[in-house]
Amino acid sequence: MRYVLFALPLILLVALVSVFAFSIDRDASLVRSVLIDKPVPQFTLQAVEGLGVPGFDTAALQGEPTLVNVFASWCIPCRDEHPLLEALKTRTGVRLYGINHSDAPENARAFLAELGNPYDAVGADRDRRVSIDWGVYGVPETFLVDADGTIVYKHVGPLTPEAIETEVLPALEKLGG
Repeated sequence: MRYVLFALPLILLVALVSVFAFSIDRDASLVRSVLIDKPVPQFTLQAVEGLGVPGFDTAALQGEPTLVNVFASWCIPCRDEHPLLEALKTRTGVRLYGINHSDAPENARAFLAELGNPYDAVGADRDRRVSIDWGVYGVPETFLVDADGTIVYKHVGPLTPEAIETEVLPALEKLGG
């Protein structure tokens, strides 16, 4: 019995190290959302005050494929990702909607004035309620919604040229976008 008590911490340590060893090469952007293949949550987002593009709601995400990008002016990776979103919009013409996450309207306006506004609509999610319903736990995150309003793809973190070529564009092509 005495040896078991002595060995127990060593066994737990080996188990913990094993879990970390198997997870070390895991790609953090491959987080499978529980919302994949489910309808987008019910929501309504008002426009960012003074931005000049409308807000949007659940119904707006029907009819054709739409990329929904969750961003914030205070998010450094969002700044890095932004030129890629603009290039993707220009290249594909996909509808691109933004959820402005936990941001003051003046900061969101300044961010988009500085970097350009590729969004067809931007909803203000100041209290993060809609982001929570979408399963967002950090910004940026990008979702692809099909014409029926079903979430078919989620990318966690900033989009990269590689992710656009190997994930986003093939997913868009499957949808006829």
